[in-house]
Amino acid sequence: MKFLRFVFAALLAGGHPFAALAQSDDQTTGSLSVELNTTQDTGTACRLTFVINNMTGTAIDEAVFETVIFNGDGSVVSLSLFDFRDLPADRPRVRQFDLPGMTCAAVGQALINGSSSCVVEGAESDLCHNALVLSSRVNVELLG
Repeated sequence: MKFLRFVFAALLAGGHPFAALAQSDDQTTGSLSVELNTTQDTGTACRLTFVINNMTGTAIDEAVFETVIFNGDGSVVSLSLFDFRDLPADRPRVRQFDLPGMTCAAVGQALINGSSSCVVEGAESDLCHNALVLSSRVNVELLG
């Protein structure tokens, strides 16, 4: 009988790490992940490449974000609308935007200031704002 209690206790204790893994998987579900993946100088512009994963379970017909670019000193250099276009559910997309007249070394931070337009099923939605998760793989910080 003691052996069965030990086995049952071990199973319960061992189940907790799996529960934690399941919870972390749930945290990615429901997100609209925007990652600044690369920056590249292209002639007279800095090209920003973003990888977007729409894990909300809902297709986004149109996503436009107001984006502010800061230089290395923290001064605002530009304010633009980045049109990420359509973002199908559960499929990654790559979008590129050029910053004319700038080198990538001059870019300090990028701020997603909010969604200018987020259309889901033909109507404006808060989904792009509410589900947004930002990250950066480069030395330019992506803020939101």
